Amino acid sequence: MGQNEQEEILQSINKYSQVFNAMVQDILAKQASGDEGLASSNSVFSPNKLISLMSDKVEIDSAKLLQSQFTFMEKQSALWQQASMAMMGEASQNIIDEQHSDRRFSHDEWQANPVYSYVKQAYLLNSQMLENIVDAMDFKDSKTAEQIKFYTRQYINSVSPTNYVLTNPEVCEDILKSKGESILKGMQNFMEDFEKSPIEAFKITQTDHDAFTVGENLAMTPGEVVFKNELIELIHYNPTVAKTNELPLLFVPPFINKFYVLDLDERKSAIKALLDAGNDLFVISWINPEADLAANDFTDYMKKGPIAALDAVCEITKAKQVNLTGFCVGGTLSSVTTAYLRAQGDTRIASLTLLTTLLDFSEPGEIANYLSEEMLPVIENNADMKGIFDGRILALSFSLLRENSLFWSFFIKNYLQGKDPAPFDILYWNSDSTNIPAACFKDYLRNTYWDNKLKDPNAWVIDGVGIDLANIDVPVYVLATMADHIVLWQSAYSGLQYISGEKRFVLAGSGHLAGVINPIKGGKYPHWLNDNLPNDAEEWFSGATEHPGSWWTDWHSWLNQKSSKRTKALVPGAHKNFPVLYPAPGEYVLKRL
Repeated sequence: MGQNEQEEILQSINKYSQVFNAMVQDILAKQASGDEGLASSNSVFSPNKLISLMSDKVEIDSAKLLQSQFTFMEKQSALWQQASMAMMGEASQNIIDEQHSDRRFSHDEWQANPVYSYVKQAYLLNSQMLENIVDAMDFKDSKTAEQIKFYTRQYINSVSPTNYVLTNPEVCEDILKSKGESILKGMQNFMEDFEKSPIEAFKITQTDHDAFTVGENLAMTPGEVVFKNELIELIHYNPTVAKTNELPLLFVPPFINKFYVLDLDERKSAIKALLDAGNDLFVISWINPEADLAANDFTDYMKKGPIAALDAVCEITKAKQVNLTGFCVGGTLSSVTTAYLRAQGDTRIASLTLLTTLLDFSEPGEIANYLSEEMLPVIENNADMKGIFDGRILALSFSLLRENSLFWSFFIKNYLQGKDPAPFDILYWNSDSTNIPAACFKDYLRNTYWDNKLKDPNAWVIDGVGIDLANIDVPVYVLATMADHIVLWQSAYSGLQYISGEKRFVLAGSGHLAGVINPIKGGKYPHWLNDNLPNDAEEWFSGATEHPGSWWTDWHSWLNQKSSKRTKALVPGAHKNFPVLYPAPGEYVLKRL
């Protein structure tokens, strides 16, 4: 980059800096009276978070630390020598390279331009140095050690040169080509997102929101809402076959998300696939609550959710039993519901399917890094003050588990380059956040992630009934996904030991969403099967057989075996006590934050 080009970039930045500052001051003035809540806590990008965690008892391996420092200084010296040679036009070699999977430095200038090459390598060396310092520390608490590694990674990725205007060659290139218009558009994009975000969490735009409308090009499978209460709408879907399984299927999605991830379009629709496989299908759609529902706790979500739906399904279909399916948090809720009902002699649940579900929270994945003695009361207090836990905070938390792909890539494209994100249905769903009532949020958080009560019989008591997973003596189908960073597949497997019924465990390729939504036609990912269920997850995998294509065929076959016969398909809304209220996807799902 020549001197003239550098001056043009700086002039463009200066030209719009006053505009940007005015926009920021306007937004801040509007939010000045707002409650800070979680904003008062340290940012995950802040080194202060690391300092607070390192105040815990830690021992330093001094030999390891000194060796890493010597290595760092040697490489820095070598880098300076190689950079000097490159500046003089001489041949040079890289001292360090990014990992093959790291896409941040794909632009040619990171290799061809000596300045950018030096900036990149200096960043990588400093990142390596920080990681080596952490490796030289021995924490007595393994949870603290994992949090240190997590927040170190967050800080390292936040200060990447790709995240700054003058140290990202692609951004500088765009500024020159657009004569500064790209950075102005980026500022506008930033301020629009900032203004729409809660003060505790920045909501970054990940897709073109105007490209999708729920009920028009998302969640299009025909059905009818036949029951509702203050927490749920129950959708009865129109059958696609003349005769359906004798046992109806009730699907419980997570109450922290919208259900339509199961029905993005006809090809990827798990809902349509279940209908085509011959199921009489009912799906819960959860409300997106406000503070007036703050007092509804986990017990309310169980009683007004799957139990209320179960009552309706049995009355509509006249079936004595129902196949129950839960996804993620919906799976945990479905498991608690089944154990609760069985403990009281209620046998209406014939089988249970758990999709990417935790029952044992001993190893809950990276989401546990947000929870500590310091943060838990702050999080709970925030929910109490607002009456709800804002779903946008949860969405940001999940995005930061894959920060480079789900946060910083959009930060660069949207704000530094001034580009609008492309339409992407699953990212539209991902940004369609759902609140959680304060009481339910605290109840769930304490009993699962914090106290891990489900693994201990009767430790969690609901209305005088001890929740014992051993009471789940029905057939159970458990699906986990290989690359899931929210529900580790090994943790999902460990939950099997607490269930007493006949069990089938299936491992699918890919992650938390893509591994589940893997259609039969055109499905990208394989799945693994092993009828033996040893105590150790890795032992199970070593004996498993890989099968190409979607796991859906295996699940549909398993469900079909639970029904001894087929009956004439029912017309949704035909029951006098459960008439059509309005068409699917209903009203609750339409509310956006």
